Amino acid sequence: MAEIVNLRLARKAKARAEKASAAEANRAKHGETRPAKRARKSEEERAARDLDSHKRERD
Repeated sequence: MAEIVNLRLARKAKARAEKASAAEANRAKHGETRPAKRARKSEEERAARDLDSHKRERD
Protein backbone atom coordinates (compact mmCIF):
# COMPACT_ATOMS: atom_id res chain seq x y z
CA MET A 1 0.00 0.00 0.00
CA ALA A 2 0.97 3.61 -0.46
CA GLU A 3 2.21 5.70 2.39
CA ILE A 4 -0.27 8.20 3.83
CA VAL A 5 0.95 11.78 3.39
CA ASN A 6 -0.28 14.82 5.23
CA LEU A 7 -0.83 17.31 2.39
CA ARG A 8 -0.49 20.35 4.65
CA LEU A 9 2.96 19.23 5.78
CA ALA A 10 3.98 18.31 2.24
CA ARG A 11 2.87 21.72 0.96
CA LYS A 12 4.83 23.50 3.69
CA ALA A 13 7.93 21.40 3.01
CA LYS A 14 7.72 22.22 -0.69
CA ALA A 15 7.40 25.95 0.06
CA ARG A 16 10.43 25.78 2.38
CA ALA A 17 12.47 24.04 -0.32
CA GLU A 18 11.50 26.66 -2.91
CA LYS A 19 12.43 29.49 -0.53
CA ALA A 20 15.75 27.83 0.21
CA SER A 21 16.60 27.50 -3.49
CA ALA A 22 15.65 31.14 -4.12
CA ALA A 23 17.82 32.21 -1.18
CA GLU A 24 20.73 30.19 -2.54
CA ALA A 25 20.38 31.87 -5.93
CA ASN A 26 20.29 35.31 -4.31
CA ARG A 27 23.37 34.52 -2.23
CA ALA A 28 25.22 33.50 -5.36
CA LYS A 29 24.04 36.58 -7.26
CA HIS A 30 24.51 39.25 -4.61
CA GLY A 31 27.12 37.69 -2.37
CA GLU A 32 30.13 38.28 -4.60
CA THR A 33 32.62 41.00 -3.83
CA ARG A 34 33.25 43.70 -6.40
CA PRO A 35 36.68 42.32 -7.45
CA ALA A 36 35.19 38.84 -7.79
CA LYS A 37 32.40 40.19 -10.00
CA ARG A 38 34.94 42.01 -12.18
CA ALA A 39 37.11 38.92 -12.48
CA ARG A 40 34.12 36.72 -13.41
CA LYS A 41 32.92 39.25 -15.97
CA SER A 42 36.35 39.61 -17.57
CA GLU A 43 36.72 35.82 -17.71
CA GLU A 44 33.32 35.52 -19.45
CA GLU A 45 34.27 38.24 -21.94
CA ARG A 46 37.62 36.56 -22.64
CA ALA A 47 35.92 33.22 -23.21
CA ALA A 48 33.43 34.84 -25.60
CA ARG A 49 36.26 36.54 -27.50
CA ASP A 50 38.18 33.27 -27.79
CA LEU A 51 35.10 31.46 -29.04
CA ASP A 52 34.34 34.18 -31.60
CA SER A 53 37.92 34.14 -32.86
CA HIS A 54 37.63 30.42 -33.68
CA LYS A 55 34.43 30.76 -35.69
CA ARG A 56 34.49 30.40 -39.44
CA GLU A 57 32.91 33.16 -41.47
CA ARG A 58 30.38 32.08 -44.07
CA ASP A 59 29.35 34.20 -47.03
